[in-house]
Amino acid sequence: MLLMADNLQITKQIVRSAVASRDMAPIQALVKECVDAGADGIDINPGPLKRRPGATMRFLVEAVQSVSSCPILLDTVNAEALAAGIAVCQGSAIINGISLEPHKLEKIAPIAVAGDADIIGYLLYPNGHVPPDAAERLNIAVELVDAVEKRGIDPTRLIIDPVIVPVAWNDGNTQAWEVLEVLRHLPGLLDRPVRTIGGLSNLTSGNVQRYRKILLECAYLPMLAASGLTMVLMNMTHPETVRIARACRALDRNSVFTWEAIL
Repeated sequence: MLLMADNLQITKQIVRSAVASRDMAPIQALVKECVDAGADGIDINPGPLKRRPGATMRFLVEAVQSVSSCPILLDTVNAEALAAGIAVCQGSAIINGISLEPHKLEKIAPIAVAGDADIIGYLLYPNGHVPPDAAERLNIAVELVDAVEKRGIDPTRLIIDPVIVPVAWNDGNTQAWEVLEVLRHLPGLLDRPVRTIGGLSNLTSGNVQRYRKILLECAYLPMLAASGLTMVLMNMTHPETVRIARACRALDRNSVFTWEAIL
């Protein structure tokens, strides 16, 4: 299970200020902190980018690449920004992401094809709503694979996100379990190994106290790992959760256990 840092978000004041002033130093410091904590990839989430989308994404990618060679996840629905980000990526780029929403298929799929990039696919209805259960998500997975293939994307380039929702939703607890069912059944349904990703931070999004966030992260992460999650998008400045993630990786059935992998 790869650990992908979700810390580089425009909603954070330090990131927002750095972008506004085009000051790479705060971005570089944040990325270094994530990499030192064990991040295998860096998600760049600059928001909707209504002004100078291409220049802003280039700035962020260049800032990240100046201190890290980790794969980069370009996390925006702005097509101009995605194209600009891929153009300056020196290593692996992953587009985050696409779904059955028509405007995303129309605008983002061609960028993935042109940039020869992997792409994350969300199991959402065409109207952007979250399905209520595993069965609906699995149906959408089949439709999504077909939709991206028709648009020239090799299905093996697709990384499926079953969509983790806030546990505070009325059906949040049920949804958390439905996601696990999706992870377990996807390989059999699609008849091939499937790469998956889940946003662990989504489980406790909103105004939740830090210790409560970490408590639920540490409980749910092993469940995701046991269900076969390939990549987890998470806050790398939560050392308690990172330690759990490292322990989960050390217990992977396809690796040889060593204490060094945890400590």
